[in-house]
Amino acid sequence: MKKLASLLLVLAMILGCVSVASAEIDPELIKAAQAEGELIVYGSCEEPYLAAAAKHFEDLYGIKTYYQRLSTGEVQAKITEEAGYPSADVWFGGTTDPYNETAKDGLLMAYEAQNAADLAGPMYRDADGYWYGIYKGILGFMVNTEELARLGLEAPKGWNDLLKPEYKDLIWMSNPNTAGTAKLIINTMVQLKGHDEAMKYFVELDKNIQQYTKSGSGPSKKVGIGECVIGVGFLHDGIAQILSGYDNIALIIPEEGTSFEIGATAIFEGCEHPNAAKLWVEYALSPECVELADDAESYQFLVINSAEQPKAVQPFGLDPNNVIDYDFEDAKNNTTQYVQDFFDALGNAADGRFKTE
Repeated sequence: MKKLASLLLVLAMILGCVSVASAEIDPELIKAAQAEGELIVYGSCEEPYLAAAAKHFEDLYGIKTYYQRLSTGEVQAKITEEAGYPSADVWFGGTTDPYNETAKDGLLMAYEAQNAADLAGPMYRDADGYWYGIYKGILGFMVNTEELARLGLEAPKGWNDLLKPEYKDLIWMSNPNTAGTAKLIINTMVQLKGHDEAMKYFVELDKNIQQYTKSGSGPSKKVGIGECVIGVGFLHDGIAQILSGYDNIALIIPEEGTSFEIGATAIFEGCEHPNAAKLWVEYALSPECVELADDAESYQFLVINSAEQPKAVQPFGLDPNNVIDYDFEDAKNNTTQYVQDFFDALGNAADGRFKTE
């Protein structure tokens, strides 16, 4: 079916017809974007999906599209340092907590996208148009069942289990300096436990952490090979590893409840190619873009009504709605402070464990 759709698209372009992805987009925007001729994308999704989306956009519109894969924290730090003179035009993928912090600092451009009308609900966009959601991912644990059996240990059932002394040096999670996933974990604990208890929790959890990874997907990539026994991150990253051949991975949704990410896209304030950036946002909110994720081994739940959910996820029985009522406003207003409180709570224990290089 996808091959047939691609063939029809090529024929339409040859005949001078409007492409499928452009059906609901202002022709004047397309013309202005093509006149700019170029687009630079910073992507915080996995690189195969980023590469596929960038290439498809370039093929559709004839706009030369460059991309670089960076974690959300790296993008946030880079754009903050550039202070309104960004080296890229758009941001694609990654959790929204860093997007909200960047928007709060005046570094994202508001844009009212036509294709936002096809979003599954108002929660999947910023009210002022600073970012738009493209997918949803559930936070949980990925465990190596063979290693747990070898060690004579049961898998953790929830967040509190991760503090058990028998899990010392078996747990990996991501680095709040560089990964939006880690920021979401911090916000989740604050919302589940309250601020002070959450900080005490992280002090105890740190005693069991073997490594903090630069990227949110870092732990999942080491579970199958047994280097990481218990990884904290998004379950779709675990699915990608299972489907790549690691049948020794089990997925766990924490029994106390868990939260979710909204993977987003946004335009950088002051970007060099604003019309191409707006066209990218319209494209990113189309099935033609988000459905590329399935073939690119990115198995998040899609939040575009007209998009087909990835078939690979269905056998795992994950429910995208079985999550806590995450307080996005609290996260938007307080993430920066909560991350600082995290490092303050760990104190000397944080020295040398959170490298960003």
